[in-house]
Amino acid sequence: MASGGDSPDDVSSDWAGTSLDLTSPELAKASSSMMDSGEDFEVLDDEEEEDMNGLPPLEDVPTSKTTAAKDATEGSASEHPAEEGSPAVEEWMDVLGSGLLKKKVIVAGQGRETRPVKNQNVTIRLKATLEDGTVVEENPNLTFTLGDCDVIQALDLCVQLMETGETALILSDSKYCFGSQGRSPDVPPDAALTLEVELLAAQDAPDLELLSGKEKVDLANHKRERGNFHYQRGDYVLAINSYDVALKVIGSSSKVNFSSEEEAELLDVKVKCLNNLAASQLKLDHYEAALRSCNQVLEQQPDNIKALFRKGKVLAQQGRYSEAIPILKAALKLEPSNKAIPWKWLFGATAVALGGVALSVVIAARN
Repeated sequence: MASGGDSPDDVSSDWAGTSLDLTSPELAKASSSMMDSGEDFEVLDDEEEEDMNGLPPLEDVPTSKTTAAKDATEGSASEHPAEEGSPAVEEWMDVLGSGLLKKKVIVAGQGRETRPVKNQNVTIRLKATLEDGTVVEENPNLTFTLGDCDVIQALDLCVQLMETGETALILSDSKYCFGSQGRSPDVPPDAALTLEVELLAAQDAPDLELLSGKEKVDLANHKRERGNFHYQRGDYVLAINSYDVALKVIGSSSKVNFSSEEEAELLDVKVKCLNNLAASQLKLDHYEAALRSCNQVLEQQPDNIKALFRKGKVLAQQGRYSEAIPILKAALKLEPSNKAIPWKWLFGATAVALGGVALSVVIAARN
């Protein structure tokens, strides 16, 4: 469960009764739910709607839901009484000190030493409901990597505060769930959620050095797809995190020999991650970081059309027109009719933002 600039996919929940192997070949085919995967694609900017100054929706904290969370808190104790014989139920913990994310122990766990830590794989039982009691997800066996943004932030933040065997109630503002977009068709926009979570197990993630080529490709693709999901929803900070995790998987050393086909697959995933990383960094006006990402792609594939375009775009945004012109000319020469190169944006939005000089860049690139 989580929060991605083109059009978000509709998602459904059919993970019940399954256990997710984070290195299995089936990852790419898994259905969307609390761990929704983005569509398998290389992200390109929506040029006509691009707002280079926009921040991810999660950065804009809606305060109206604080009251709703408080109301839900007041009525929850009687609905989830402590089990007979269990230690006294704790009071509500204000996880972030803002009142937007609260956690309460319903059944005590096995001690603080059993709490999971970041980068471990955790397995939970999950039940998620809206404020009116509508159940939007039930999963008896959900597995994810803690801290990798594989799930909604409410889970990532609260599960690390749970003990193995513990059952907790979590009240979360929409900011840490599906935000202003919601999740079609079951979670409305700006919906607060109540999560009942039981921490079943926590264990170290597989050693990246011991993964086979196929396992490494599958895991990196899983993280990349998660980044695509965040990008589609406009959560560019989370998208960057997911792409960084995928690149870490790809770049990790290995004690296993890979075939030439597996090496080629890893390179393909790496290029896609770097291109999508550059797109996310551009959305946040992180021009130097985007330039580094483009250059890393071009080191591997000098004629990569998307990296060339984005590099030219970054240089134009920085006023480095003499550097941008030959790069844009090279991109246009490679694929003069490719719709992936939004020359309309360069004539339109860039000209408005940067003035007539930007327009002359494009004219020079076409000549």
